[in-house]
Amino acid sequence: MLKQLTIRNYALISQLEIDFSTGLSVITGETGAGKSIIIGALSLVLGQRADAKVIKPDEEKCFIEGLFDISSYDLESFFTERELDYDAKNCILRREIWSSGKSRAFINDRPVGLNDLKDLGAFLIDIHSQHQNLLLSDNKFQLQAIDILADNKLLRAEYSDEYKQFLKIRKQLQELKTRAESHSSEQEYLHFQFQQLDEAKLQAGEQPALEEELATLTHLEEIKSGLYSMEQLFSADEKGILTQLKATLDTAQSLHKIYHPADEMAERVQTAYVDLKDLSLDIYRQQEAMELDPERLKHVNDRLDLIYTLQQKHKKDSVEELIEIRKQLENQLSEIANYDDEISQLQQQLTVSETAVQTLARQLSDTRQRAAYYLEQELVERVSVLGMPSMQFQCPITPKTAVDASGADEIHFLFSANKNVPMKPVSLTASGGEISRLMLGIKALIAGATALPTILFDEIDTGVSGETADKMGKIMHQMADVMQVIAITHLPQIAARGDSQFFVYKEETNRYTETHIRRLTQEERIQEIAQMLSGAAVTEAAIENAKELLK
Repeated sequence: MLKQLTIRNYALISQLEIDFSTGLSVITGETGAGKSIIIGALSLVLGQRADAKVIKPDEEKCFIEGLFDISSYDLESFFTERELDYDAKNCILRREIWSSGKSRAFINDRPVGLNDLKDLGAFLIDIHSQHQNLLLSDNKFQLQAIDILADNKLLRAEYSDEYKQFLKIRKQLQELKTRAESHSSEQEYLHFQFQQLDEAKLQAGEQPALEEELATLTHLEEIKSGLYSMEQLFSADEKGILTQLKATLDTAQSLHKIYHPADEMAERVQTAYVDLKDLSLDIYRQQEAMELDPERLKHVNDRLDLIYTLQQKHKKDSVEELIEIRKQLENQLSEIANYDDEISQLQQQLTVSETAVQTLARQLSDTRQRAAYYLEQELVERVSVLGMPSMQFQCPITPKTAVDASGADEIHFLFSANKNVPMKPVSLTASGGEISRLMLGIKALIAGATALPTILFDEIDTGVSGETADKMGKIMHQMADVMQVIAITHLPQIAARGDSQFFVYKEETNRYTETHIRRLTQEERIQEIAQMLSGAAVTEAAIENAKELLK
């Protein structure tokens, strides 16, 4: 419930603090005194978008704060999900709007986005204005009212989960079919590409080896001639490197007896001689082994031509990348081959899910049919006493062509204020006053069916008077037994039903105009209601009448 509303520098309000209590609180005052200003301020703290124009002239910012008792609501998960401080009893919603256009929102002194404020506000207050009467013509609102009366929240949650699963499977199936159709048309081309790469039998690292071999085969004579020259330099009879080294070794060994350092020199020359002799033999063998093989040259050229062609075709630079493409093509072809099985499996899943959705939709329809019958009987009984004794009301439920997120039901509220006039949709036949009374009756029924937030009626009594107004006040007072109700009214019959009454008034000076509000004492209530009954001049009869209304 709303415990306290604080407003500073908003429109005509410098500072205002209102303490609300349980039961039915009524707010009265002359037209233009500022009752709508208070509603506007409350709407801001509930997340409505703001304009810097709402700030009182010559002020830097305005401030609106609402203190709520949330002990009756299970809201801990809301705070936990948004990482907000949770107090199981009290919650403070605050809004600050600056003249620069900047706006800030807070929940329990933690900065939040407007959507968080709006989401939480929906749990706390339902502002019902004349404008909201238009909701009565909205099929979504009609369905929501029926579902609340049907008390099918758990069933709707189960249906919603199953319907989401149904949509998910259907989407997967459609995407798979589209992919299969697209790939099927490409299958022949994909197979051709795969076959080319598969038949090439590419090996990682073969390209640089082939390129090196091609360079050798292409320059064979030049290489063989060079090797021959090297071998001759090593092994020539008199001037060859090996001959010279052998002579050097012999000389070093001959100095052994007279010059000891010659031993080490002889060892080193011996090592060099052995190594170079082995090298000379290797050069000779390689030179002798080299023979031109036209067939091998052709094979290497053909192989490299194939590799270069495939690289150019697939816009790749290495054999390894071509091997990866071959794997990808193989996977695609395998996937295409498995499409039929996958589509069949998803189709079976879709059928099972659709059957579950249809079953749950029928169960929902059953609960709604019972709730619709209850609404038809109870609403006529409650509203007919509000000046519409001959009213007719029906809530037919017809099947939709296809289920959707809300189920399989199409709901229409049909109404007629007279017995002999055919019923039509509410939007086509009900006047503003009639819609107000219908909406009050529906809200009263809903209040009896589920825990609702505080409800604020903003002049819902427009277009009614006398005994009808008294009965509307009685309905509001009955609603206040199970919830907090706040009503802004011009009717004394409704004002007298309040457990507490607030009076909104203007104070004008040469410098400014201010809106104020105060809680009325019992004597002040008598005077205010008497004035509402008789006008400017309060008569004794009006005072007695006011006392009678107040009991």
